[in-house]
Amino acid sequence: MHYNCLIVDDETELAQTTAEYFKMFEVSTHYVDSAKACYAFFDEGNSADLILLDINLGDGSGFEVCKRLREDMQLPILFISARQGDDDVLIALSIGGDDYVKKPYSLSVLLAKVKVTLKRLTMTETSEGSTDTQAEDDAKEDKEKLSLDPKTMSAVMGGVKIALKAKEYALLSCLYEHRNTIVKKEVLFDEVWGDAFFSDSTLNVHIRKLREKLEDNPNEPKIIKTVWGTGYYLEV
Repeated sequence: MHYNCLIVDDETELAQTTAEYFKMFEVSTHYVDSAKACYAFFDEGNSADLILLDINLGDGSGFEVCKRLREDMQLPILFISARQGDDDVLIALSIGGDDYVKKPYSLSVLLAKVKVTLKRLTMTETSEGSTDTQAEDDAKEDKEKLSLDPKTMSAVMGGVKIALKAKEYALLSCLYEHRNTIVKKEVLFDEVWGDAFFSDSTLNVHIRKLREKLEDNPNEPKIIKTVWGTGYYLEV
């Protein structure tokens, strides 16, 4: 079966409550309580658009689950955890997580984050044809230019496709939409994460990952430039 959301959390009562709440707002959701059950979910032919993943699972670590899933799929993974440390957030994002939501969470806020992510995925799918063709045309006209390929959620740089994680693609899409102008951090938080009060560290990690993939020298960026105290500037 296909679901909008898969919850992987050994706090069964919380997972069930979250799933039932999501279903009230037409987000089809399934939940499992272990790493083993998560793997079995996909091995049995089920699929999901997005995963909510706890870190502390009874039979393993959510970090390991994320790394294993990332070997085969690029669907958005949002960590949900009672662990509050910045190190946990940075690890989660650096290994492939797209977002980090701290417990206890508000069901309405979590639902909003999930819906923002699902909406962005839907918009990407429906615009594949025209935008993909435009990306190919841009690459032909000038192979040094940066363009986006929504069909594969990747960037095209120098005629070469660069794979991006879901949140990296969403961030780059936002910067590209406002290219050659300063984009304030608040705008990025709101449009990419659906939360104007998100953590600077989360944004910094994603910007760093994009620079590592796009820049010749990430320490001296020429494409994604920092405007100190304000935001970022995508020069293309």
